[in-house]
Amino acid sequence: MISFADTGFLFRFLPVFMVVYFLVPAKYRNHILTLGSIVFYALGEGIFVVLLLGLIVVNYSFESASFRVRTHKGEDHIRKARLFYMITAVTINLAVLILFKGMAVFKDNTLLPLGLSFYIFKMISFQVDVYRHRIPRSTTLAQTAAYFSLFPQISQGPIMRFEEGCFDEEHSFSWENIEEGLRYFVIGFAMKVVLADRIGILWNDIGMYGYESISTPLAWLGAFAYSFELYFDFWGYSLMASGIMVALGFDFIRNFDHPYASGTVSEFYRRWHMTLGSFFRDYVYFPMGGSRCSSLRMCFNLMVVWLLTGLWHGNGWNFLIWGGVLGIIIVLEKLLYGKKLEQIPVLRSVYLVFVIVLSWVIFAIGDLNRLGVFFGRLFPFFGDSGVVNTSDIFEYIADYWWMFLICIVLCIPKVAVLYDKHKKSPVVTALLTVIFWIAVYFSVSTKGNPFMYLHF
Repeated sequence: MISFADTGFLFRFLPVFMVVYFLVPAKYRNHILTLGSIVFYALGEGIFVVLLLGLIVVNYSFESASFRVRTHKGEDHIRKARLFYMITAVTINLAVLILFKGMAVFKDNTLLPLGLSFYIFKMISFQVDVYRHRIPRSTTLAQTAAYFSLFPQISQGPIMRFEEGCFDEEHSFSWENIEEGLRYFVIGFAMKVVLADRIGILWNDIGMYGYESISTPLAWLGAFAYSFELYFDFWGYSLMASGIMVALGFDFIRNFDHPYASGTVSEFYRRWHMTLGSFFRDYVYFPMGGSRCSSLRMCFNLMVVWLLTGLWHGNGWNFLIWGGVLGIIIVLEKLLYGKKLEQIPVLRSVYLVFVIVLSWVIFAIGDLNRLGVFFGRLFPFFGDSGVVNTSDIFEYIADYWWMFLICIVLCIPKVAVLYDKHKKSPVVTALLTVIFWIAVYFSVSTKGNPFMYLHF
């Protein structure tokens, strides 16, 4: 797979694709977008591109059949026929996802096609939206193929809805769109290679040294480092992906909205990976009854959603525990203390950061024995702390303090507001140009570290 952070993508694939995309007549751009996306995917996934193409044809066929049935007489017949097509298509998509996830768990992890979870979710939402009349008219194969295979979104999302893409419209060339898209791209690129990759070295070092050998302060520093690494890696990717889409003439898809400025865990996950959250909300939680039911049923619905979210992220027990713990916390917020917590700004901020950082530790460490050791370091008063170098944190603070400072500043929503106000000024443009070339330097020196969500 060509990574967005690779110089090959930056200086070869993307410029060539953009030139070809805007040189062809507008009515053929969906075809060029599909062709470029298939080439992009095939360069990294090889034979699995056949699976993607097959699923595109299958989903288009069911969508076409669902719209054709409207010509039949009898509303009840039409509804039942369209429901049958929707259920069959969704079942096929889920069966493919479960099959390959299962093979990855029980046979070989390389049998999991890159981006499968993301494009399968797009296919499921597509079929359900056709049934719900949110897609008002039949699409063409070119439109459907472009939507499912979009190379900016194929590996890690965002999980865009079909109607958000306006694939039936002609996306015209615009210097303003290109400039705006490049701004998003550069900021996301820098978040990935300058912040996430660099601060992630701290977390990797701790793992290599062994959790039993680190002090409690260093364990906490490492937990925060992983939290920032994951955030800026995935937020960076989302900005890069949405930036490319904006440059191509599409609307910006927001996937993060400063989640660390939240007051509760519930609010955090309304702001984190927003397209995945809205998928589970619209296609799992609401159909089960959502919160418009008894308290007991609502708790059940929330736990199902969060256990499924954990399973979607990975096959280790830690992901299931992570999802279950977050589900329980969100249930407690709904029933007991969420509203009260929101009224105490300082307490809610401390609570949010404390809970989220600890949850990311569960998310990060797949070996449950090592997870227990790490929590023993975080909370040494629960067991034998052992003999460690209590001054180990100081060398890391000396090397990484500036990264933590930048990460904290970027978590503040007012910083984004200030940027939006001045983003077109020559000073900001010059600064982004410098940041881009610094990021290129880091990308070359680290040889394009893969994005973290490629593993999910």
